[in-house]
Amino acid sequence: MKLPKEITNGFLIFLGIGIYFLLMNVLGLADLFYLRTLNVFFIFYGVNRTMQMNLHEGETNFVSNAVSAMTTSVVGVSMSVFGLLVYSYARGGDAYVRTLSETFMFGGNPSVPTYCICLLFEGIASSVIVTLMMMLYWNNKYAAD
Repeated sequence: MKLPKEITNGFLIFLGIGIYFLLMNVLGLADLFYLRTLNVFFIFYGVNRTMQMNLHEGETNFVSNAVSAMTTSVVGVSMSVFGLLVYSYARGGDAYVRTLSETFMFGGNPSVPTYCICLLFEGIASSVIVTLMMMLYWNNKYAAD
């Protein structure tokens, strides 16, 4: 059984983000918040790959391609947040998240679930933005009517 391209490319987003953050952690760069924002390029890669595959298959309907692109990015972001949830509990739970929140956007002492839910909302927002940007980029390839 072949997995849908949205799940496959979403998994590639998850792998890219996961390896990127683990590499940043190993290199001691995890405290640089601006490097954390570069994970959006993995979302661009996965969404672009899905849209290229759709075009290759002859799918030129704008709405179905937008849904496919959005599904890809949400799958990747959701898997990444779930991976962070598991990793956070493996590294010490709330104590580990407090070290992350010192250099990120959170104030106070968020718990692991609170941190992950906030990142999920942020990730979904970036998924919408990336999908819209990629749809504008690929706009001339799709039939609007």
